[in-house]
Amino acid sequence: MSSTTPLTRRGAERLKAELQRLKTQERPEVVRAIAEARAQGDLSENAEYDAAKNRQGFIEGRIQDLEGKLASAQIIDPATLAPQAQGRVVFGATVELEDEDSGKSVTYQIVGEDEADVKHGLLNVLSPLARALIGKEEGDTAQVQASGGTRSYEIVSVRYE
Repeated sequence: MSSTTPLTRRGAERLKAELQRLKTQERPEVVRAIAEARAQGDLSENAEYDAAKNRQGFIEGRIQDLEGKLASAQIIDPATLAPQAQGRVVFGATVELEDEDSGKSVTYQIVGEDEADVKHGLLNVLSPLARALIGKEEGDTAQVQASGGTRSYEIVSVRYE
């Protein structure tokens, strides 16, 4: 894992909200569930106890993961990038693309892997498409190796919002 985790401001806020929910809601709920299962007696065949302990392990692991990511986060506000980026595709930029074969337009924001959700237009910076776009400018063409062969996308616009 790299020493810093790039995140947009929105992505960092989402991770903080998840961490808060895990610590203040889910952790206490699972502790109560374990206590209730213990009160039922024999733990060796108590499915509720086993399930609650497994859930507790998941919650504690996720809390550690989130705390580590937030501690090493490099929070990038796309709105402040415009002067330095000067129309280039960089982390946090929102890019409108046109598939040169089909003519279809798509818009993606390039984000960290923890925020990525292609269905919502959030493209992982480590994905082949994002890597092909980084450093390019409006009007450039990005070539991406896809399962069906090479695809070409024209960069229609680059925004920092």
